[in-house]
Amino acid sequence: MERATGRKTVFLTSSHNTPGQSDLNPANGFADAFRAAVPQPCRMLFVASDPDAPGETDGNVGNMCRDFQSGGVALAEVRLMDRRTQSQAAALVQWANCIVLMGGHVPTQIRFFHEIRLRELLQNYQGVVLGISAGSMNSAEVVYVQPELPGEALDPAFERFTEGLGLVPVMILPHHHTAKERWLDGMRLFEDITFGDSYGHAFWSIPDGSYLYVDAARQEIRGAAWRIQDGTIQQVSADGEVLPIS
Repeated sequence: MERATGRKTVFLTSSHNTPGQSDLNPANGFADAFRAAVPQPCRMLFVASDPDAPGETDGNVGNMCRDFQSGGVALAEVRLMDRRTQSQAAALVQWANCIVLMGGHVPTQIRFFHEIRLRELLQNYQGVVLGISAGSMNSAEVVYVQPELPGEALDPAFERFTEGLGLVPVMILPHHHTAKERWLDGMRLFEDITFGDSYGHAFWSIPDGSYLYVDAARQEIRGAAWRIQDGTIQQVSADGEVLPIS
């Protein structure tokens, strides 16, 4: 397989598109920045959130490809890494010049990342990485595994922190506006669960339309963001602003 070329650039989003539309989200310059960073036409590799759900994954990949093409990204070839292709993981990463970490269930996805040793495979990767929702959360050095499914918040064995891909130094929470209104296991997701987990930690919560951008020179949040730390929440940036992070 041909080796990917170019400098590693990372985009971590809640969603790549405008909700309910087939495109790339223009908010905070995401669509323009992504188009500028991705080689065109690009060799795009999708990494599944659930390696054992081929029907769902294939459908999501098809929809996302339409979004990228509608948003002005030309695709030379598309490949998928899940259970069917995990034995080719190293070759697929080497081949790709854009890797998409798909959204889904965070614990399921990070277990798959660990199985295929994706953190190690990405250490020398040169190209573009796009994280979406769970894929963004699992890109952190240490991942906060926010409970999501019924029973997870009540399970004392549920592991809430684990090693991630190490692409960014901060822990990310996507879909801020909807997540802050959620209830899980009879508790408020933010106030009763996440706030308690934030003692000694900082979580960066971003809405759809905001994203983290990382390259060799910069690590920053583009758009609105809130920091949850030691049981409190504070807005740290607004739409249209850029906030350096470390």
